Amino acid sequence: MIDIAIVDYGMGNLRSVHKALEHVAPDASVVVTDDPSVVSQAARIVVPGQGAMPNCMHELKTRGLQDAVIQSARSKPFLGICIGLQMLFEESEEGHVRGLNLLPGKVVHFPAAAMLTPDGQKLKVPHMGWNQVYQTIDHPLWQGIPRDARFYFVHSYYVETPDEHCIAAQSKYPFAFTCAVAKNNIFAVQFHPEKSHTAGLTLLRNFSAWSPGA
Repeated sequence: MIDIAIVDYGMGNLRSVHKALEHVAPDASVVVTDDPSVVSQAARIVVPGQGAMPNCMHELKTRGLQDAVIQSARSKPFLGICIGLQMLFEESEEGHVRGLNLLPGKVVHFPAAAMLTPDGQKLKVPHMGWNQVYQTIDHPLWQGIPRDARFYFVHSYYVETPDEHCIAAQSKYPFAFTCAVAKNNIFAVQFHPEKSHTAGLTLLRNFSAWSPGA
């Protein structure tokens, strides 16, 4: 059995994620795959993503991976990264596209009117670079990571969810927004752990050993 399958639908930072997981889990079999049967059979699933949400959802469907991803998110340790988090929700303002509807809420653009520093300077969108992540729950994937550790972000959209219980962390730009979610066997982050040095590698190492419900 494959230990960790990284889902390749043509839109993710696959090489960096693959190398990072091989580094933190040297005894695990880690593959990048676009084969739905391999995704379905793997013990753990990672869904990264970059680019535009409509393109990501289109490619996931076109390549026959959507059902395998949905079933994996319902049944085994699942890590979503960047758009891999956003696609878990009901819909996105970006292209007014439907998501996988696994978590309640929507993906929205940073509002231009609110993107100001306290002294009135305009903030850039996309939100790009290092920012603090404030953990809001205890979770096995946060083990060994400071509660306000810094992670690397690149995004113009973020999630809004009515389910406060699934929010695992927030960041600020300039207001607080959800940057990590957790529910049952799902954990997903807006930032890029594969680009986040020690804290990111620790999160990936925790995921490689995570047994939800154990």
